[in-house]
Amino acid sequence: MGNQNILITGGSGLLGRQLTKALLDAGHNVSHLSRSPGKNPKVKTFLWDVPNNKIDEHCIDGVDAIIHLAGAGIADKRWTDTRKKEIIESRTRSIGLIYGLMRQKAHKVNTVISASGIGYYSDRGDEVLTETAPPAHDFMGECCIAWEEAVDAGKEFDLRILKFRTGVVLTTEGGALPQLALPVKLAVGSPLGSGKQWVSWIHHRDVIDIYLFGLGNKALSGVYNMAAPIPVTNQQLTQAVAKQLRRPLWAPKVPAFLIKILFGELSTLVLGSTRTSAQKIEDAGYQFKYNDVASALKEIYG
Repeated sequence: MGNQNILITGGSGLLGRQLTKALLDAGHNVSHLSRSPGKNPKVKTFLWDVPNNKIDEHCIDGVDAIIHLAGAGIADKRWTDTRKKEIIESRTRSIGLIYGLMRQKAHKVNTVISASGIGYYSDRGDEVLTETAPPAHDFMGECCIAWEEAVDAGKEFDLRILKFRTGVVLTTEGGALPQLALPVKLAVGSPLGSGKQWVSWIHHRDVIDIYLFGLGNKALSGVYNMAAPIPVTNQQLTQAVAKQLRRPLWAPKVPAFLIKILFGELSTLVLGSTRTSAQKIEDAGYQFKYNDVASALKEIYG
């Protein structure tokens, strides 16, 4: 696919760091848009301040593709009204700043690849969710709609726009897995709520590889689910973690009402059931390295 100049927003986050390394290893030039100077000498960092609409105008000079990962952490804090606004605007105003710059000056950007989330569908029981399923109209659904619409505004530049609705990324370095595994390690692990809610998970290596696949495959555009072909229930995931860590599951299920008291509206992230289909990305030619949760956990904890 030739060496490309790639600008990443949110490049200092967990996924951004891994993706940066993979792109550099593949011979690409990578730069970041960030709130603070970067630590990686191989990566030029341009500064921006999204709430104050400030951006270094040179960030798009010579850039072929933009990978948009920026966004305030969804599960980091309780969803107050202020936090909700921050979660949405950190995703929408950020890409809007870049498009604003592209209107003002010459550029050669031809591709924008953006993260999105399976929160687009939110809590849907046992329904198998393809990319054409309608969005939910709770907070997560509305957030993902706004996020994708902000990215799609780039169609005015005749860009190839690709959006990946990402599931629960399994890695020991952050996200849901360490939080799920901790009580299991302490032998007090248990499924949450009914345990029957579906978890559309993906191994962190497959996440990186799908971004590389999307970058190199010019025929890909539009929206794709980014989750493994075999989703599991919360109970199956908890049992798989316990088996991999060789720990018993003693505790009874954690009652849903307790989770709601502890987490408020955030509880939809663990009690909601989202069962996505990976058919579209597989039909496009992507082959998952980790199809089933047991092999994924074996690699992660191996």
